[in-house]
Amino acid sequence: MDKLFAVCAPGLETFLTHELEQLGLSVPSTASAGHEGGGVEFQGSLRDLYRANLWLRTASRVIIRLGEFRAAAFPELRRKAGRLPWESYLAPGQPVAIRATCEKSRLYHSDAVAERVAGALADRLGRPAPLVKFNEEAAVDLPQLIVVRLVHDQCTISVDSSGALLHRRGYRQAVAKAPLRETLAAGVLMASGWDMASPLLDPFCGSGTLPIEAALMARNIAPGGKRRFAFMDWPNFEAAMWSALLVGARPTSPLPPIIASDRDAGAIEAAQANAERAGVADCIEFSCRAVSAIEPPPGPGWVVTNPPYGVRVSRSRDLRNLYAQFGNVMRDKCSGWRVAVLHEADSDQLLRNTGLNFDETPSLSLVSGGLKVKLARGKVVQDPKVF
Repeated sequence: MDKLFAVCAPGLETFLTHELEQLGLSVPSTASAGHEGGGVEFQGSLRDLYRANLWLRTASRVIIRLGEFRAAAFPELRRKAGRLPWESYLAPGQPVAIRATCEKSRLYHSDAVAERVAGALADRLGRPAPLVKFNEEAAVDLPQLIVVRLVHDQCTISVDSSGALLHRRGYRQAVAKAPLRETLAAGVLMASGWDMASPLLDPFCGSGTLPIEAALMARNIAPGGKRRFAFMDWPNFEAAMWSALLVGARPTSPLPPIIASDRDAGAIEAAQANAERAGVADCIEFSCRAVSAIEPPPGPGWVVTNPPYGVRVSRSRDLRNLYAQFGNVMRDKCSGWRVAVLHEADSDQLLRNTGLNFDETPSLSLVSGGLKVKLARGKVVQDPKVF
């Protein structure tokens, strides 16, 4: 069994842990185990690593721990790193990107650490490995990423198995303003408590990420089924094993009503195109309309949405009326429904303008687009709350 680490945006660890457990993977039981600036450590085989990349909805990438050892001098680092089984993950002379971080260690220069690890690759594989930059936002032609972390002279070397970040499902080519990453959208849906059986409504759907992720979840479609991964280029890649996993990742039905709307016609056009690429266009009812014109299906159900807020649109635009109108529509048309609203962390006053009753503690806090955001969750009742 290998030691693996699923990286995620800080705030999504609880949901990522649940996903790993649902896959039957071994996660440390202690609350603090495996957390390293956003992520969860787990154990598994090569097949489990493939499954994690294929199925995890909230992870950003999955890395394999290649080695852990003490290194207080550069010769020691190169010698010990050269003993690791690089031939399972790299071809001789293959370009690599080495991301090194150093904290409270004698070896504190990250570039020098990266150079020594590159030298260790050459020692082990017999040919120098060219060092290139890793563009986190690129989707194709990425070099193999190696992650080196030195803390108190303890060195951990990991190999990335994902390549492009896992939020790149392959379907979102058309975007509206301020799109929500697919991994964050999946986390929002999980944090909302949506049961994947009741109707779901998003009246501010933008380019459709929330309803598309909801449809993928409800139909049990693997989020990584239509993309490539870094492990596919490893010398030890088991193509037959991967093909068998894809055959087993078949969608299920029936599907609850998923209703998505936005007043921006261009956003709806983008959302429909994205849903087509995701294979769930027949699962979502898209329409161009203002929030006041929504037509919820028979409920109760869930309203899960990411409305405009703060700098996401414009500091000069007053959104108080929009939020007040949203609250009025919820009470008029969605009484008894659950509601979950993603909003900027310092915009509680906007949320109060809805007049809706929300839990005192947010069910999710994270960073989206450089902004701190929270998910407020509650239940719609007809009588507005007085503030």
